[in-house]
Amino acid sequence: MELSPYAQGGWRLLGDPRFPRRPFAALLRAAFRSLLDDPQAALVRHDPDLKDIDPTVLKHCHAAAAMCILEAGKQKADISAISTCLEDCKLDKERIEQFCTEYQHRGLVTVVSSSIGRSPLHITDVSWRLEYQIKNNQLHKTYQPSYLVTLNVENSDSGSHPDVSFSCTMEQLQDLVGKLKDAAKSLERATQM
Repeated sequence: MELSPYAQGGWRLLGDPRFPRRPFAALLRAAFRSLLDDPQAALVRHDPDLKDIDPTVLKHCHAAAAMCILEAGKQKADISAISTCLEDCKLDKERIEQFCTEYQHRGLVTVVSSSIGRSPLHITDVSWRLEYQIKNNQLHKTYQPSYLVTLNVENSDSGSHPDVSFSCTMEQLQDLVGKLKDAAKSLERATQM
């Protein structure tokens, strides 16, 4: 099992001995609850165990925990694979066991994560516009052009789906277009066989 660098960074924060044990347990409960029990639930900042944690750190750690839960469920990872992954992120044995215990008690993880992406999204339209950024949110001068891209997508199971929007530089957009062309060629070759 492998996690993104962002998720690994969040787990390293959670594995830091300065991150208290009670907030760690509360954050795990919140991550499992938001994925399995109430998908509309946000991270509860009013939890007394989480009130002293910096909100930015809290969001990063919550996202890392959620990514790990989903990835483990999607791959139907066993406890040893999960443990190895979390050991690589510098978690101690007690916190790894705590996560694995919670994971085992939530048998629905594999059901929820295996249902994600059962029917892939189909891009129906693309719109874009050029944006020129003069200053960023820290008021630093940037003078950078970027593209705001919106993909109109639909899911064959549920019909419409929220649009996917992102911002990228010209290099990133060229890379995306190149990868899409490669994917189209691969698909064309596969259908000709």
